[in-house]
Amino acid sequence: MSRDPLVVGHVVGDIVDPFVTTASLRVFYNSKEMTNGSELKPSQVLNQPRIYIEGRDMRTFYTLVMVDPDAPSPSNPTKREYLHWMVTDIPETTDARFGNEIVPYESPRPTAGIHRFVFILFRQSVRQTTYAPGWRQNFNTRDFAELYNLGSPVAALFFNCQRENGCGGRRCVR
Repeated sequence: MSRDPLVVGHVVGDIVDPFVTTASLRVFYNSKEMTNGSELKPSQVLNQPRIYIEGRDMRTFYTLVMVDPDAPSPSNPTKREYLHWMVTDIPETTDARFGNEIVPYESPRPTAGIHRFVFILFRQSVRQTTYAPGWRQNFNTRDFAELYNLGSPVAALFFNCQRENGCGGRRCVR
């Protein structure tokens, strides 16, 4: 029996409620496609990724948010969820460059522990004005989706990242 990596990684529960994936979200850093639970270093995620939404209807639009639920550290996530990126009005069949960037991409730079960085995709029922929050820390994906009538997510992906020379939550043995 396979387990949903979003449940195993506590993305479902910590950030979103259970949902059914109904869209195809593909995330590429450099030329490497990300899969759920990928281990990436800060040097690999400096530049914003290419985000592709597969489909056939360019009249269908999506909103993408990228959050870190483990900021500033997994053992004390007082800034949960830290908003790293927000793009709205992404046409199906294209990538995020064709959307409206509301919050510019901020590359992950975890300082303590292993952080999860989560991409959450919502299908929009209409094109609408979306406002950037006043700050990035303590963003709430559930509240955001409710405020803008986005409903449940249609796809999500996450990767793990730690300091470039990191060794998880334990002391490094040298």
